[in-house]
Amino acid sequence: MDEAGVCLSRRNVLIASAGTAAMAAVESADAAEPAMAALPPTMGRVTLTINGKAQTVDVDTRTTLLDLLRENLQLTGTKKGCDHGQCGACTVLLDGRRVNSCLMLAVMAHETQVTTIEGLGMPGRMHPLQAAFVAKDGYQCGYCTPGQICSAVGMLDELQRGMPSHATPDLAVKPLLSADELRERMSGNLCRCGAYSNIAEAITSVAGTSAGGAR
Repeated sequence: MDEAGVCLSRRNVLIASAGTAAMAAVESADAAEPAMAALPPTMGRVTLTINGKAQTVDVDTRTTLLDLLRENLQLTGTKKGCDHGQCGACTVLLDGRRVNSCLMLAVMAHETQVTTIEGLGMPGRMHPLQAAFVAKDGYQCGYCTPGQICSAVGMLDELQRGMPSHATPDLAVKPLLSADELRERMSGNLCRCGAYSNIAEAITSVAGTSAGGAR
Protein backbone atom coordinates (compact mmCIF):
# COMPACT_ATOMS: atom_id res chain seq x y z
CA MET A 1 0.00 0.00 0.00
CA ASP A 2 1.39 3.41 -0.93
CA GLU A 3 1.66 6.37 1.46
CA ALA A 4 -1.60 7.91 0.21
CA GLY A 5 -3.46 4.70 0.84
CA VAL A 6 -2.12 4.48 4.39
CA CYS A 7 -3.21 8.07 5.12
CA LEU A 8 -6.65 7.41 3.67
CA SER A 9 -7.11 4.33 5.79
CA ARG A 10 -6.10 6.13 8.95
CA ARG A 11 -8.46 9.00 8.13
CA ASN A 12 -11.34 6.60 7.63
CA VAL A 13 -10.59 4.87 10.90
CA LEU A 14 -10.55 8.18 12.79
CA ILE A 15 -13.80 9.33 11.19
CA ALA A 16 -15.49 6.05 11.97
CA SER A 17 -14.25 6.12 15.55
CA ALA A 18 -15.49 9.68 16.09
CA GLY A 19 -18.89 8.82 14.66
CA THR A 20 -19.21 5.78 16.90
CA ALA A 21 -18.26 7.79 19.98
CA ALA A 22 -20.79 10.52 19.13
CA MET A 23 -23.60 7.99 18.69
CA ALA A 24 -22.70 6.31 21.95
CA ALA A 25 -22.81 9.67 23.75
CA VAL A 26 -26.26 10.46 22.32
CA GLU A 27 -27.59 7.03 23.26
CA SER A 28 -26.17 7.41 26.77
CA ALA A 29 -27.83 10.82 27.19
CA ASP A 30 -31.16 9.46 25.93
CA ALA A 31 -30.95 6.59 28.38
CA ALA A 32 -30.16 8.97 31.27
CA GLU A 33 -33.14 11.29 30.66
CA PRO A 34 -35.83 9.04 32.17
CA ALA A 35 -33.68 8.48 35.27
CA MET A 36 -33.19 12.24 35.78
CA ALA A 37 -36.90 12.93 35.28
CA ALA A 38 -37.72 10.37 37.95
CA LEU A 39 -35.60 12.12 40.60
CA PRO A 40 -37.66 13.73 43.43
CA PRO A 41 -37.52 17.53 43.80
CA THR A 42 -34.87 18.99 46.06
CA MET A 43 -36.01 18.92 49.64
CA GLY A 44 -34.87 20.92 52.65
CA ARG A 45 -35.33 20.42 56.38
CA VAL A 46 -36.60 23.49 58.21
CA THR A 47 -36.55 23.77 61.99
CA LEU A 48 -38.28 26.80 63.46
CA THR A 49 -40.49 27.90 66.32
CA ILE A 50 -44.03 28.80 65.32
CA ASN A 51 -46.31 30.42 67.89
CA GLY A 52 -44.07 29.12 70.66
CA LYS A 53 -43.98 25.52 69.38
CA ALA A 54 -40.88 23.96 67.84
CA GLN A 55 -41.49 22.48 64.39
CA THR A 56 -39.30 20.48 62.02
CA VAL A 57 -40.65 20.07 58.49
CA ASP A 58 -39.22 18.64 55.27
CA VAL A 59 -40.30 20.83 52.37
CA ASP A 60 -39.49 21.46 48.74
CA THR A 61 -36.87 24.21 48.71
CA ARG A 62 -39.18 26.28 46.46
CA THR A 63 -41.92 26.36 49.12
CA THR A 64 -42.70 29.79 50.52
CA LEU A 65 -43.11 30.46 54.22
CA LEU A 66 -46.77 31.24 53.48
CA ASP A 67 -47.38 27.82 51.91
CA LEU A 68 -45.47 26.10 54.71
CA LEU A 69 -47.81 27.72 57.24
CA ARG A 70 -51.02 27.09 55.32
CA GLU A 71 -50.41 23.79 53.52
CA ASN A 72 -47.94 21.95 55.74
CA LEU A 73 -48.97 23.17 59.19
CA GLN A 74 -52.64 24.08 58.55
CA LEU A 75 -52.24 27.54 60.07
CA THR A 76 -54.77 29.03 57.65
CA GLY A 77 -55.28 32.29 59.52
CA THR A 78 -52.47 33.74 57.41
CA LYS A 79 -54.07 34.55 54.05
CA LYS A 80 -52.81 34.29 50.49
CA GLY A 81 -53.89 37.40 48.62
CA CYS A 82 -51.80 38.63 45.69
CA ASP A 83 -48.90 36.17 46.27
CA HIS A 84 -46.61 38.97 45.03
CA GLY A 85 -45.93 40.93 48.23
CA GLN A 86 -48.27 43.76 47.25
CA CYS A 87 -51.33 43.38 49.50
CA GLY A 88 -49.95 42.44 52.93
CA ALA A 89 -52.60 39.77 53.63
CA CYS A 90 -49.86 37.23 54.37
CA THR A 91 -48.02 39.36 56.94
CA VAL A 92 -46.53 37.46 59.89
CA LEU A 93 -43.92 38.32 62.50
CA LEU A 94 -40.47 36.81 62.01
CA ASP A 95 -38.28 37.24 65.11
CA GLY A 96 -40.63 40.09 66.03
CA ARG A 97 -40.40 41.90 62.69
CA ARG A 98 -43.22 41.92 60.13
CA VAL A 99 -42.59 40.19 56.82
CA ASN A 100 -44.61 39.20 53.76
CA SER A 101 -44.54 35.44 54.06
CA CYS A 102 -45.38 34.99 50.36
CA LEU A 103 -42.02 36.53 49.41
CA MET A 104 -39.91 34.42 51.73
CA LEU A 105 -38.80 30.86 51.12
CA ALA A 106 -39.49 28.51 54.01
CA VAL A 107 -35.84 27.43 54.13
CA MET A 108 -34.88 31.08 54.78
CA ALA A 109 -36.85 30.91 58.04
CA HIS A 110 -34.67 28.13 59.44
CA GLU A 111 -34.03 28.58 63.17
CA THR A 112 -36.28 31.63 63.49
CA GLN A 113 -39.37 32.40 65.56
CA VAL A 114 -42.58 32.99 63.61
CA THR A 115 -45.78 34.42 65.05
CA THR A 116 -49.00 34.16 63.06
CA ILE A 117 -52.44 35.55 63.85
CA GLU A 118 -53.19 32.32 65.76
CA GLY A 119 -50.17 32.97 67.96
CA LEU A 120 -51.27 36.49 68.85
CA GLY A 121 -54.52 35.34 70.36
CA MET A 122 -57.64 33.23 70.00
CA PRO A 123 -61.33 34.03 70.69
CA GLY A 124 -61.00 33.25 74.39
CA ARG A 125 -57.79 35.26 74.88
CA MET A 126 -57.57 37.91 72.21
CA HIS A 127 -54.62 40.23 71.69
CA PRO A 128 -55.56 43.88 72.44
CA LEU A 129 -55.40 44.68 68.72
CA GLN A 130 -57.69 41.78 67.87
CA ALA A 131 -60.18 43.02 70.46
CA ALA A 132 -59.89 46.57 69.12
CA PHE A 133 -60.60 45.45 65.54
CA VAL A 134 -63.77 43.79 66.81
CA ALA A 135 -64.82 46.77 68.93
CA LYS A 136 -64.13 49.33 66.19
CA ASP A 137 -65.42 47.25 63.24
CA GLY A 138 -61.98 47.29 61.66
CA TYR A 139 -62.96 44.82 58.95
CA GLN A 140 -65.73 43.89 56.52
CA CYS A 141 -64.98 40.66 54.66
CA GLY A 142 -62.11 40.00 57.10
CA TYR A 143 -59.75 38.50 54.53
CA CYS A 144 -57.01 41.10 55.04
CA THR A 145 -57.59 41.35 58.80
CA PRO A 146 -54.96 38.81 60.00
CA GLY A 147 -52.28 40.59 57.98
CA GLN A 148 -53.51 44.01 59.13
CA ILE A 149 -53.33 42.96 62.79
CA CYS A 150 -49.90 41.28 62.53
CA SER A 151 -48.59 44.31 60.67
CA ALA A 152 -50.03 46.67 63.29
CA VAL A 153 -48.34 44.69 66.08
CA GLY A 154 -44.99 44.96 64.31
CA MET A 155 -45.58 48.61 63.44
CA LEU A 156 -46.36 49.64 67.03
CA ASP A 157 -43.22 47.84 68.18
CA GLU A 158 -41.17 49.74 65.58
CA LEU A 159 -42.71 52.98 66.80
CA GLN A 160 -41.98 52.10 70.43
CA ARG A 161 -38.32 51.51 69.53
CA GLY A 162 -38.15 54.88 67.82
CA MET A 163 -37.68 53.61 64.28
CA PRO A 164 -38.42 56.44 61.81
CA SER A 165 -40.45 56.12 58.62
CA HIS A 166 -40.46 58.09 55.38
CA ALA A 167 -43.09 60.32 56.98
CA THR A 168 -41.05 61.14 60.11
CA PRO A 169 -40.29 64.89 59.97
CA ASP A 170 -37.37 64.84 62.42
CA LEU A 171 -35.16 61.76 62.55
CA ALA A 172 -33.62 62.96 65.84
CA VAL A 173 -36.98 62.85 67.63
CA LYS A 174 -38.89 59.71 68.58
CA PRO A 175 -41.84 59.57 66.15
CA LEU A 176 -45.44 59.66 67.35
CA LEU A 177 -48.36 57.87 65.73
CA SER A 178 -49.68 60.82 63.76
CA ALA A 179 -52.08 60.43 60.84
CA ASP A 180 -49.18 60.67 58.39
CA GLU A 181 -47.10 58.12 60.32
CA LEU A 182 -49.99 55.66 60.47
CA ARG A 183 -50.75 55.97 56.78
CA GLU A 184 -47.09 55.47 55.85
CA ARG A 185 -46.38 52.64 58.26
CA MET A 186 -49.50 50.64 57.30
CA SER A 187 -49.32 51.41 53.58
CA GLY A 188 -48.19 47.88 52.77
CA ASN A 189 -51.50 46.42 53.95
CA LEU A 190 -54.43 46.89 51.58
CA CYS A 191 -58.14 46.52 52.36
CA ARG A 192 -60.32 45.94 49.31
CA CYS A 193 -63.41 46.71 51.40
CA GLY A 194 -62.04 50.17 52.26
CA ALA A 195 -62.34 49.85 56.04
CA TYR A 196 -59.27 52.06 56.56
CA SER A 197 -60.88 54.61 58.90
CA ASN A 198 -62.01 51.89 61.31
CA ILE A 199 -58.66 50.11 61.03
CA ALA A 200 -56.90 53.35 61.94
CA GLU A 201 -59.27 53.88 64.86
CA ALA A 202 -58.64 50.35 66.15
CA ILE A 203 -54.87 50.75 65.97
CA THR A 204 -54.78 54.18 67.59
CA SER A 205 -57.10 53.06 70.39
CA VAL A 206 -54.52 50.45 71.35
CA ALA A 207 -51.61 52.85 70.88
CA GLY A 208 -53.35 55.35 73.18
CA THR A 209 -53.08 58.17 70.62
CA SER A 210 -55.34 59.78 68.06
CA ALA A 211 -54.76 59.67 64.32
CA GLY A 212 -57.86 61.56 63.36
CA GLY A 213 -58.56 61.37 59.67
CA ALA A 214 -55.92 58.72 58.96
CA ARG A 215 -56.57 56.69 55.82
